Amino acid sequence: MTDSPLRSIPFTDAQGAEKTIDDLGADVVLVVNVASKCGLTPQYEQLEELQRLYGDRGFTVLGFPSNQFFGQEPGSVEEILEFCSTTYGVTFPLADKVKVNGRSAAELYKALKQTPDAGGKAGRVEWNFEKFLVLPDGEVRRFRPKQTPDSPEIVGAIESALVTARS
Repeated sequence: MTDSPLRSIPFTDAQGAEKTIDDLGADVVLVVNVASKCGLTPQYEQLEELQRLYGDRGFTVLGFPSNQFFGQEPGSVEEILEFCSTTYGVTFPLADKVKVNGRSAAELYKALKQTPDAGGKAGRVEWNFEKFLVLPDGEVRRFRPKQTPDSPEIVGAIESALVTARS
């Protein structure tokens, strides 16, 4: 894919294998910290819809379960996979559970959090379902948790990135 350092940071997938964003084979990746017992959990439906709409065009969602916000992702990876599959029909890849904030945050999240949001604020992940759109060159666009995956800003950024990636 690219020589982007961010796209080559290793993480562990839900099956226990070490992967990188580049290993996913997608030009454009929406990285999201997810949780099954959160008021924002219904965003899984919109994330899956993005996967269905754009998956064959070089896009994928990549979910990172995290139990860091009020224990809203308490299950094992197997339980999380079962929940996502049966409740929301999730087909996009999920990683192993991670911490997204603090000293023991996953290396990928340490890098992603350096990206400011539309208001210019970088730093800590605010809550479950914070979104980071990783472009082919490693550039990142950050969207806060309450911004839904089907918002015009996120959909427009995905579509623009896919056009650029394929040209």
